[in-house]
Amino acid sequence: MKFIVSSNALLKQLQSLQGVLASSNTLPILDNFLFEIDNKKMTVTASDLETTITATMVVEAKDKGSVAIPARLLLDTLKAFPEQPLTFSVDAKHHGIEISSDQGTYKMTGFPGGEFPKSPVLEDPTTFTIPAGTLATAINKTIFATGNDDLRPVMSGIFFELSEESLRFVATDAHKLVRYTRSDISSPKPASFIVPKKPLNLLKTSLSATNAEVSVEFNENNASFTFDNVRLVCRLIDGKYPNYEAVIPKQNPNKLSIDRQGFLNSIRRVALFSNKTTHQVRLNITGSQLAISAEDLDFGNEANEKLTCSYEGEDMTIGFNSRFLMDMLINLDSEHVMMEMSAPNRAGILLPGEGGEHGEDVLMLVMPVMLNN
Repeated sequence: MKFIVSSNALLKQLQSLQGVLASSNTLPILDNFLFEIDNKKMTVTASDLETTITATMVVEAKDKGSVAIPARLLLDTLKAFPEQPLTFSVDAKHHGIEISSDQGTYKMTGFPGGEFPKSPVLEDPTTFTIPAGTLATAINKTIFATGNDDLRPVMSGIFFELSEESLRFVATDAHKLVRYTRSDISSPKPASFIVPKKPLNLLKTSLSATNAEVSVEFNENNASFTFDNVRLVCRLIDGKYPNYEAVIPKQNPNKLSIDRQGFLNSIRRVALFSNKTTHQVRLNITGSQLAISAEDLDFGNEANEKLTCSYEGEDMTIGFNSRFLMDMLINLDSEHVMMEMSAPNRAGILLPGEGGEHGEDVLMLVMPVMLNN
């Protein structure tokens, strides 16, 4: 089997797949890229058994066949080449691979392509389409709120909830929650599934370079995302997602409106002086003034700042984990933010101060921390 391919084009393709490679694999074959040639079409696959990504590209070839090529060695070799055509010659019997370039020849040993695990076929899937930019935005705005608790695996992914009116993305770790809704995408029948974090991070990277429509297929066990020349298939998280609507307070009479960037910068500065375990900052709202403070009694550190805001409601003092607040303010892209609260021991809600994209609705929730007076 022989094929000729541009070094840069191949490197770019492999770099979009390499994120799926695990640092330690139970199966040694998974440390390889699977190359499959069928006339002028080459399909390259990377997998960790849970997630499989395939990408197709056009090459010069006359044969059919497959071989698994060591991923790290191939990537490092391609990075060392200037742009040029490379000729790959594969010995079908011993799986030896010879790469010929303008500079010389390089030999490595591969594995039989047939040993590589097959990508799962989705039986009787439900399908919908979503613009790449919309899916990338939804992942970006929610993934930071997912949990890392092995005892609660359902919280370690993003919950996709389809209805006849909208598509909703939800992420929570029990301390913070994000609900991102698109009313411009819907499904003929209600359905839901939970996608793990790793494939979503891989998707996010690939989606940033395309304007294509993404075709999403899912059944009880797996989901696939197909766009341009890429297809990602992943195993879904099994389990029931928590009732997130129940934790969102409906009556929040205390409403604060403030410049997002100024609020974020102030918290960044003040948080440097907070306790290194709790990262606690105190918000004290009186009239049109917001006082932000933090202290670390162990080291005698303390910081105080005052900001002007627009506020409706009773004077209030409430504490939050500064890291959670900063994550949310970074992922809201409006000029102003609204913060709605009911009591110092109830969750605070962050909303964009002005309307975002058409069909978009964002709600972020952060649990307070107990203040030691």
